[in-house]
Amino acid sequence: MSVNTTEGGLSAPTRHNIGWKEDLFYDTKSINNELSRVFEACHGCRRCVSLCEAFPTLFDLIDESENFDLESVDTKDFIKVVDECYMCDLCYQTKCPYVPPHEWAIDFPHLMLRAKAEKFKTQNSNTKKMMKLRNYILSSTDIVFKNGSYPIISNLINYLLTNRIVRIILEKMLKIHRDADLPLMNSNNIKKRFEKIKNYKINITKTQKTNGKVKLFSTCYCTSSQPELAEDLIKVFLHNNIQTEIFNNENCCGMPKLELGDLKSVEELMKKNIPNLVKAVKEGYDIVSPVPSCVLMFKQELPLLFPDNEDVKLVQKSIFDPFEYLNLRDEEGLFNSEFKNSTGKIAYQTACHQRVQNFGPKTKNILSKIPGSEITMIERCSGHDGTYAIKLESFKKSLKIRKPVVSRIEKDEYKVFTSDCPMAAKHIGNALNKNNIEIELHPISILKSAYEI
Repeated sequence: MSVNTTEGGLSAPTRHNIGWKEDLFYDTKSINNELSRVFEACHGCRRCVSLCEAFPTLFDLIDESENFDLESVDTKDFIKVVDECYMCDLCYQTKCPYVPPHEWAIDFPHLMLRAKAEKFKTQNSNTKKMMKLRNYILSSTDIVFKNGSYPIISNLINYLLTNRIVRIILEKMLKIHRDADLPLMNSNNIKKRFEKIKNYKINITKTQKTNGKVKLFSTCYCTSSQPELAEDLIKVFLHNNIQTEIFNNENCCGMPKLELGDLKSVEELMKKNIPNLVKAVKEGYDIVSPVPSCVLMFKQELPLLFPDNEDVKLVQKSIFDPFEYLNLRDEEGLFNSEFKNSTGKIAYQTACHQRVQNFGPKTKNILSKIPGSEITMIERCSGHDGTYAIKLESFKKSLKIRKPVVSRIEKDEYKVFTSDCPMAAKHIGNALNKNNIEIELHPISILKSAYEI
């Protein structure tokens, strides 16, 4: 097998399976050796310095060391770099010249995952109890949203989460920043909303790449916090003659647990989700999800964690980003281009976890079909990452990471700002309120408005 030894080669990046069930995967010495190897390469390159805080943290450790070299950095400090990585994958997909099939085979995000998993497994028992509780709560999104979306409970939770005194207490006790934008609960969830539109009748048109009928993996966030986004998606798909239904039961995709390094919980969630998804696929449904991180989990992370699981592979082939799906329909002349409203200038931040799926700028392609639209893509990370922009220790860093996006938008007169990641859209939008820009938490809502559904 030939090996690519040319820096910046034209070969597509390839991902290797994650051997997380092997004993060596958690071996501290082996992990530190690999961290040293990769950090040495990063030190000599530094192309990723502007992406997130992981790389500035690494380079500061080196530059402030005794001899300005990695050999004088204490391996105990490596965890400082690991903690700053939220595995957005942009370094792997857009910057690093040494990813496989290069002979150095550097996969920075998955090496960080390995170090996080070792930390979770061996050090979790020594973690401060309140920090451990904080991490558990923030990563258990299915439990939090399901139990928090009951009518009376949701009102109480929303009151508490918007009360300044309570937020200060949360900051002191759980290290959740008092100014972080926490998702609120919505008792009028997607299941209740779907009951009002589920009898919409259409004629299903199957194509070579799509079945024309979809089951929506709503996600924890779009089921019980922002259900209007899932509702908008359903209405847009129905308007495009795509039969759309929802799952009666779904659990968290596992991405929050993955980012924590809790791979056992990832496996447990996989075992809960995959049978339901497989059943839908075998019944002739395609699967669509409005949050890029959830799609990525089923498309990339689970197949790499469970490479021998045929059901996981089946779901991998059958799950789509909503705009990826609409583009596939458009290729067959099945996209509805009869818009009634214009949108004007749109600032569109491409979500990191959508970009790394490597299917191209499909959201921009569809939005550009709206008459009078002018779409500007901003390919920089929002710095949100679900929990990074919530934790006390990283909140201010998240503001720093989002700043280039905000500055880019403020330089021009945009009418609308949006992102495929609703949490990223809200995080960036919080800095744009003074600019009188309409914040759309998802591009699918822009389509719905343009259709005047």
